[in-house]
Amino acid sequence: MEAKPAHHVDRVSPARGPLARACLGEFLGTYLLVFFGLGAVHASVLTGAFSGVGQVAAVWGIAVALAIYVTSDLSGAHLNPAITVALAAFRGFPASRISAYVLAQLAGAIAAAATLYCVFCRVIERFESAKRLVRGQSGSELSAMIYGEYFPNPAIVGVTPEALSSLSPLQAMLAEAIGTALLTLFVFAVTEPRSHKCPEGVLSALSIGLALSIIIAVLAPLTQAGLNPARDFGPRLFSYSAGWGQIAIPGPRGGFLTVYILAPIAGALAGGAVHQCLIPFTNVRNQR
Repeated sequence: MEAKPAHHVDRVSPARGPLARACLGEFLGTYLLVFFGLGAVHASVLTGAFSGVGQVAAVWGIAVALAIYVTSDLSGAHLNPAITVALAAFRGFPASRISAYVLAQLAGAIAAAATLYCVFCRVIERFESAKRLVRGQSGSELSAMIYGEYFPNPAIVGVTPEALSSLSPLQAMLAEAIGTALLTLFVFAVTEPRSHKCPEGVLSALSIGLALSIIIAVLAPLTQAGLNPARDFGPRLFSYSAGWGQIAIPGPRGGFLTVYILAPIAGALAGGAVHQCLIPFTNVRNQR
């Protein structure tokens, strides 16, 4: 998010500063995003503090807006490997920086998950005891879902065979790909450097946060609406080491690689491509 002429702020442009500084921004931004967003999931699942998906979706939206606002000047605030890949494909982000950005994003997500576990560990234990869950065994997706994601949403439909049959792996992949494509389309539209109508500053971050909230509100009942490989895989790695084992990786139905990593990346590329196809028409209208 570097300053541009006419005080325009491009919130996803490649960072011009040192790579170490940019990686710090990605680490911090992803940490904030995951801490507050996943923290809302902890509070909702473990304590019932939120009523319905909509409230959790709103927290995720606010979290991403705040994370963008805080770290945009450091790294451009990608905060999502799928967005980073799309920016490299369509917006000139240096391919040589992709791996460093992704590793920083994963590290931030893992650190946020570890922080939440330190705070909520006793609450998690009481929840598992009340639900008669044995961590790492079948059914413990009901507690593991506060870190990694599962389809369909265990908190809404349960973990019975009948519940699992309501959403196939292919449908889950499609949901994650569509959701990430829409998110990328909004990100690209809000940050289009050639547009004179894009929101700037705080409004840009809030616009992206609002888009994320809407997408989560629609898709969370299906796949928990990951839309971000770092947000899923980082906390999932932590939960694997914290006792959930095979329930975390590969998961009871597998799919963490295809549904929550590959599908969002493919969706982001599709969303970026759609926006790039629309740019010439937008420019023509603006010139008339």
